[in-house]
Amino acid sequence: MLFLKSFGCFTISDKVADCPSEDGGGCCSTTAVDTESTCATCVKKFSWEEIRKRSKNFSRVIGSGGFSTVYLARLPDSGLAAVKIQSACTEMLARIHDQELQILLRLKHPNIVKLLGHCDDREEERVLLFEYAPNGTLHDNLHVSNSLTLTWKVRTLIAFQLAEALEYLHGIHIIHGDIKASNILLDEQQNCKLCDFGSAKLGFTSMVLPPSSTKMKRMIMGSQGYMDPHYLKTGLVSKKNDVYSYGVVLLELVTGREAFSFEKGEKLTEIIGPVVSGLVGVEEVVDPRLRYDASLDLEEVRAMIALAGMCIGSSPMVRPSASEILAFLRDKLQSMTPL
Repeated sequence: MLFLKSFGCFTISDKVADCPSEDGGGCCSTTAVDTESTCATCVKKFSWEEIRKRSKNFSRVIGSGGFSTVYLARLPDSGLAAVKIQSACTEMLARIHDQELQILLRLKHPNIVKLLGHCDDREEERVLLFEYAPNGTLHDNLHVSNSLTLTWKVRTLIAFQLAEALEYLHGIHIIHGDIKASNILLDEQQNCKLCDFGSAKLGFTSMVLPPSSTKMKRMIMGSQGYMDPHYLKTGLVSKKNDVYSYGVVLLELVTGREAFSFEKGEKLTEIIGPVVSGLVGVEEVVDPRLRYDASLDLEEVRAMIALAGMCIGSSPMVRPSASEILAFLRDKLQSMTPL
């Protein structure tokens, strides 16, 4: 089993009832259910003592980061869960937590990690509980040497499912803000589960302080190798930032290379530039682990690289929308059929 290694990443293995009440009789309030979002009254509020008990006194760490630790727990009705605990909570981190919780309560999509509960019993710790899945992050599956190789068919499905999640988010005016391989989880069927909404924003565009300012350096949105250069120059937050990052993930799926090489100081978008422009053949950059994969189709690879090129275009205005990405994938990828 692959365990999570990045802040904000959570996965699921056991199926969870869509809307369980405390007595197991279904939705706790049928009038409270919104088919377009999580039923807020059905996201359980846990006590600290119950979380401690369900996690066996926080005995099994499955992830950690600069601001949080993630533990494995077993809930009575929902099976396994990932418990994210944000410790030493400053005022700023508390605001981030509260915003993430409010956004998560709006979400209901099969390719977005499901919120199961939360706890605010302790002032110094903030807690969110998520569904858990056994197949780790896309980053680990692509870049950790002892991981199983994802087939081309699985990779195209992940590309499609991630685009579906983005179309859903952008349709309800939410910008994720940190699309990257370590924030994409794979469930037991290797389906995509987008997670970590700590950087998410409400609204399509908003001007912020330029990234060069001291304040902005503390607030900067995104991760190295995935950040939209236009955002870094202007500070303009928009859905096209997500589209840029999505394009980088596409290149990772094709090449098996990381978005940023700390060893070489290179971005994947720089390495792949000649391929996007047609100066280098796709055979030279395809993940070597796919060469004996019967589902690999070089025409589909070319299409994926062409789409990635559109997504990482220097002008956000000419980048495709999530809906246009989905239409392109439906047209070009024959491998994208249910497993």
